[in-house]
Amino acid sequence: MKMFRQIRAVTAMNFRSLPQRVSTSLVVVIGIAGVVAVLVSVLAMSTGLIRTMENTGREDRAIVMRSGSVAETSSALDRNSAKLVADAAGVKHDAQGDPILSAETMRILSLHKKQDGAEVNVVLRGVGPKLSQVRPELKIIEGRMFQPAVTEVIVGKSARAQYKGLNVGDVVNSRGAGWTVVGVFETGGDMHESSVMTDAETLISIDQRGSFQSVTALLASKSSFQAFKDSLSSNPALSVDVIREREYYQQQSKTMSTIIKVIAYVVGGIMAVGAVFAALNTMYSAVSARLQEIATLRALGFGSTAMVMSVLAEALILALIGGVIGALIAWLFFNGNTVSTSGGGMGQMVFALNVSPQLMILGIVWACIIGVLGGLFPALRAARLPVAMALRAV
Repeated sequence: MKMFRQIRAVTAMNFRSLPQRVSTSLVVVIGIAGVVAVLVSVLAMSTGLIRTMENTGREDRAIVMRSGSVAETSSALDRNSAKLVADAAGVKHDAQGDPILSAETMRILSLHKKQDGAEVNVVLRGVGPKLSQVRPELKIIEGRMFQPAVTEVIVGKSARAQYKGLNVGDVVNSRGAGWTVVGVFETGGDMHESSVMTDAETLISIDQRGSFQSVTALLASKSSFQAFKDSLSSNPALSVDVIREREYYQQQSKTMSTIIKVIAYVVGGIMAVGAVFAALNTMYSAVSARLQEIATLRALGFGSTAMVMSVLAEALILALIGGVIGALIAWLFFNGNTVSTSGGGMGQMVFALNVSPQLMILGIVWACIIGVLGGLFPALRAARLPVAMALRAV
């Protein structure tokens, strides 16, 4: 109990003297706030990307691609294969008894960002006539649905917000064809809102291709997936890979989210080193300014543990304040902001930054670690400093 009373008393004395050291203390708070704000805001990109990809797809939908394909863009399925997929077990059928699926093809459109005019690649996805049944979450919010056999497209609302020339009535010229924007759609914030859609047969005809790239099938139920997969895998006329739609998009996001996390921790780590040195300098200065006080307390019988804990407590409190400020800055200025980044084979992807409570807590923990590291060596110096030396140094 005596040790805890000493720690409490010395720590209280430290904080009472903070107004005399406000400028040096602000160096620690501002430095750590900057570290946390950068770390949390960059990690928010990864969190937003993952959330967007996880919201894409359903457990009762499956994607069929050529065997060995890592993405739809590297796949190719001929028309006969697409027909065999339609006959597989586990596919849901409509009231007329037709299978609910969409044989799809993709290619890239070159567009320009509204913000800076930079050229970007956006996916133009050709879809089947049963699009509204395969993807019931797709809703036209402006204009109308495209018509088959006509160069018409509908655009995702995220794509329309980010890129030039995607308003209803605009014409996008690509490979000798003019694609007229006739509608804007939303899909609940998933990655399809970053794309442009048209009739698959029209796209195949214009590009003079004879095959699709994938087939997305609506299953009779979530549990029908294995029967659907087994039916296709056991068919000797097919060589395909079958994966749940949600799992497919989660896999596609892994590489990009990993890169973003690495960048965040590298940049945050470099800044953290600078913040640690700033904290070291500040806490060493605080200890030096209080040498007489420390010597007097030691002469009165205060133990070295009380000295260590008081310095560490001050560093930790300053770091905690900086961490909270940095996390709040990231939340206020970045949470919900829309950005776009390359989705690899999926073209440009638009998503919102997500400064989640978990990220804010991570940033504050990061700040506390910086504070402890920055206060540790000055605290040990204060504890080990002989009383006579401290008095002579005054």
